Amino acid sequence: MLLLALDTATPAVTVALHDGTDVVASSSQVDARRHGELLLPAVDRVLAEAGLKLDAVTGIVVGIGPGPYTGLRVGLMTADTFGLALGVPVHGVCTLDGLAYAADIEEGPFVVATDARRKEVYWARYADSRTRLTDPAVDRPAEIAEQVAGLPAVGAGALLYPDTFPVAREPEHVCAAALAALAAERLAAGAELPAPRPLYLRRPDAQVPKNYKVVTPK
Repeated sequence: MLLLALDTATPAVTVALHDGTDVVASSSQVDARRHGELLLPAVDRVLAEAGLKLDAVTGIVVGIGPGPYTGLRVGLMTADTFGLALGVPVHGVCTLDGLAYAADIEEGPFVVATDARRKEVYWARYADSRTRLTDPAVDRPAEIAEQVAGLPAVGAGALLYPDTFPVAREPEHVCAAALAALAAERLAAGAELPAPRPLYLRRPDAQVPKNYKVVTPK
């Protein structure tokens, strides 16, 4: 097994290789505006560090969000392209699950919250680092304050809103190493991973203007 994992659902552009036992190489950079520019060089970098070629990869793991539309689709389209080119399976993993796994909390409950912009967070509740209790959701922090009161929380969303998440901790962003390790663990156990389809949870920011006029000739 050699899994190539990547995630662009948060400001982190993160890539890792996992051989089924350990992480072989990884790279993470935080830049919310340059996912498209940074992702492929990061893939090249981890392959070079591992001394491997892309055709050695036996499976792709990609973070499916939730996340903003523009960043999230960069990782998903890249993963689909690699899968088609190499003829290998592409596995989805919820980005929040990757953060929970990296937090390494043996006993919960706890919360994972990432920045959804618009003064909102993407979040879910966990029993432990491997067990999610709720579906991912997007809400304003004040609207979920009672549901998360007193619970430890990880992720950039938790760090941004200390009034709602007073017990916030690292990691701030997901890392592909955690995604790859979680996927390898689940695959080894015979679990079926989600399809590599995006969890947007809301409509994209770009909208067709109202009163749009068609100017093409009839």
